Amino acid sequence: MGDFGAQLKDWRQLRRMSQLDLALTAEVSARHVSFLETGRAKPSREMVLRLSRELQLPQAEVNALLAAAGFAPVYGARDLGDAQMAPVRAAVEWMLERHAPYPAIALDRHWRLQQVNAPAQRLMSPVGLDVGDSLLDAMLSNDRLRENIVNLEEVERLILHRLRSELVHFGRDSVIEDHVARLKSRVSTDAVQPLPAMIPTRYRIAGQVLSFFSAMSQFGTVEDIALSELRIECMFPADEATRVALIQLGAS
Repeated sequence: MGDFGAQLKDWRQLRRMSQLDLALTAEVSARHVSFLETGRAKPSREMVLRLSRELQLPQAEVNALLAAAGFAPVYGARDLGDAQMAPVRAAVEWMLERHAPYPAIALDRHWRLQQVNAPAQRLMSPVGLDVGDSLLDAMLSNDRLRENIVNLEEVERLILHRLRSELVHFGRDSVIEDHVARLKSRVSTDAVQPLPAMIPTRYRIAGQVLSFFSAMSQFGTVEDIALSELRIECMFPADEATRVALIQLGAS
């Protein structure tokens, strides 16, 4: 039966739930949860799905837990280029295009660029970024990008905070965990202070410093892993000078 018990215990602990906590929400006995974790009892498919729901597992992890228990996956993982995803691609393109003259991008779970609008392309092209590249990798190793972010230390703190929040949702993820470890080695913890309500990214381009904050959007009620992990990040001007500059850049 694979390592179902170990995975169940790992997720329960990640969610900071006792066996009794999980048992109460899943409407089973704590004894049964204990037996599932030790392998003394085998779960039904319905039980795996019920426990996954109570543990709020991401869709990919629901599939992994099902596989560990010997069951077929319940969620698919279509590529965004799949014919069945045409309405989704159209929706993403509609959102990105209509956000102009402000930058907007679509990212996957590991911050790889899936689609970008023209204003975002103007920001990224000078530092060598394009669709398919990872923003996480770029933030750590692309010197041209790092040099163009005026408040790099603040932005790195914000990214570290976001990645830790994502790990709470995704659980074990070697890519995110690696970037968290690398960022922790760079971000100063000498004077730990609460993050302000908004940390704009101040980005230098064409002799100007543009200031942005972002809003994130995700698709709801989806039954596909890739789509459930797709995020759209819309950037907005954090000051009037940036708003005017973006309008002028869009008109040029």
